[in-house]
Amino acid sequence: MASQYFRFRASAPEQPHRCVILEKLTARADAERRTRDWRADAFVVMAPDAAVVPTVAGAALFADCGVVQGAWVCLATPVNYVAQMSSVRLPQDGILALAPRIAETLTADFNRIWHGSGVRLMAGAGSAGAAAQLYCIFDEILDVTTRDPEDVLGRNIEQYLPSGRDAPRLTRLMSEIEMWLFEASRADASALNALWLWGGGQPLESLPKVSGWFAGDDVYFSALARGCAGSEKSGNGVIVTSKIPGSDGWHEIESRWLKPAAAQLRSRRISRLELSGGERSVSVNARLLPRFWRRRTPWWESFA
Repeated sequence: MASQYFRFRASAPEQPHRCVILEKLTARADAERRTRDWRADAFVVMAPDAAVVPTVAGAALFADCGVVQGAWVCLATPVNYVAQMSSVRLPQDGILALAPRIAETLTADFNRIWHGSGVRLMAGAGSAGAAAQLYCIFDEILDVTTRDPEDVLGRNIEQYLPSGRDAPRLTRLMSEIEMWLFEASRADASALNALWLWGGGQPLESLPKVSGWFAGDDVYFSALARGCAGSEKSGNGVIVTSKIPGSDGWHEIESRWLKPAAAQLRSRRISRLELSGGERSVSVNARLLPRFWRRRTPWWESFA
């Protein structure tokens, strides 16, 4: 039977608001569990028969540009750091969107500066009116673990920098990019002062076949869902929102996705709903819905 995976941003706001539907579902769920890679968990929902989980950058690059020559690729997300007395922070609005014209200018200058270094920058084709995606393509495979910039919003960046055997190379490149952008001082992209490198893996020659559907805004699942004929009314689905529960626009999210999901659970049209935020997730099964006696607690106690 079909299931759904619902992912939301779980950063605790300064003035958190209770969320009735989310908290009702959470109260009737199985025990919460740690989620090391929520995209890998959600991928299984959309592609239960897939043998390999493609990386974020590999899937996004192929969907954007097709087959690209290179050994390893990572996303290069434009960000705006804020320097503090003893640390550097990525503010809540620190992830930027670049117009294609600016992205093309950046890639040309980057490739001039780093020519012959074994790394190049590439701007994705994207769609009309959409922000351009940037990719760093390397001549060698890197052994490194990176973090999604969404995880870093509102936090100091130090503990979220790359780790692993080849982390020094990637961290050094990120620092060099900061100096390059500072010296360039582009008036048309004045807020841009760094590129966050993440989601790395080998380029793909094809995307895996997925049988489910996707809704929301995520670079990975938007890529995987291209050409997918899945319907929101049937089959497995993944929903991703960058909204924080209780924030502006959350009521619409609950009405659009959580209320129908609860109704589908009650009618047994879906058997399971996975609720995921931050590094935690809970699973609500149709057989657990009658747990009406369970006390509701603030959502941030389960996820933030």
